[in-house]
Amino acid sequence: MNDMTILVTGGAGFIGSNFVHFMLREHPDDRIVNLDKLTYAGNLENLAQAQANPRYSFEHGDICDAPLVEEVLRKYGVDAVINFAAESHVDRSIQGASEFVRTNVLGTNVLLELAKKFPLRKFVQVSTDEVYGSLGPDGQFTEMTPLHPNSPYAASKASADLLALAYQHTFGLPIVITRCSNNYGPFQFPEKLIPLMIINAMNDKPLPVYGDGGNVRDWLHVSDHCAAIDTILRRGKEGEIYNIGGNSEQKNIDVVKFILQHLGKPESFITFVRDRPGHDRRYAIDAGKIQRELGWQPKHSFRQGIAGTVEWYLSNHEWWKRIVSGEYQEYYRKMYEER
Repeated sequence: MNDMTILVTGGAGFIGSNFVHFMLREHPDDRIVNLDKLTYAGNLENLAQAQANPRYSFEHGDICDAPLVEEVLRKYGVDAVINFAAESHVDRSIQGASEFVRTNVLGTNVLLELAKKFPLRKFVQVSTDEVYGSLGPDGQFTEMTPLHPNSPYAASKASADLLALAYQHTFGLPIVITRCSNNYGPFQFPEKLIPLMIINAMNDKPLPVYGDGGNVRDWLHVSDHCAAIDTILRRGKEGEIYNIGGNSEQKNIDVVKFILQHLGKPESFITFVRDRPGHDRRYAIDAGKIQRELGWQPKHSFRQGIAGTVEWYLSNHEWWKRIVSGEYQEYYRKMYEER
């Protein structure tokens, strides 16, 4: 499935911008169209290197704006859609869920309705392992695990998944669902655990850790996630769900300690804060299906990937300094300093 025009929604965000760079680098015959609303987490600086590429185009807009999305699909003759566009931070969804429902559910529905009008070769709905809920000390999420979302964010993503699968079944659309574990790597917005801890440690500030720090996540380097989505785009079977994991389960506290160790900072910087409401205890992904059927494997070990990520933030002070000023500082105060 080569020589495609691919619409990437939310391509100015963390995973989306990494995917744009990956595709431009790996597929010289493909054209990438990035549609992004540029909310707080959308940053065109993430795509500075892509701007001069004649195979890259940017359109400023909201996936909830059906006439605009239809115009983009028609204007560029889009062959495939990768839907990254989403409100994605659990804490923000607890503060207020309306935008999550609007973008993640209604926006996805707009894309699905338009997919009925255009002869797409593939529609990849990018989701999350959080739709499965929380695990006990044993076991892993498989594609057959019942959905049990425990946050407004996770519920909105589960809703979008079910809509997408219903449209695939009812209308025969070429839809595939991906569910990934926690991503990390370059360009991640500093409200997320790993960049927040890196930046605070670099600035000798307290590192706020929820609860006892024992919550477990499976960590996936963003470049491995991009390679998996590309594989699914080209070889994934319509109507299927593929879990994408990094085989890297870590307790939050151990992630924080590794970052401090890498930066040569003391563990006394760690400050435990009141736990997030409804905080899922453990996620773990069984990615055996994509490995068996499509031949994808993650390339990064966690220690290798996190070390490289710390080095990226050390080398890109100007990028994150501009982000952590202004609006983000007010959000940070509400989430952590008031606890």
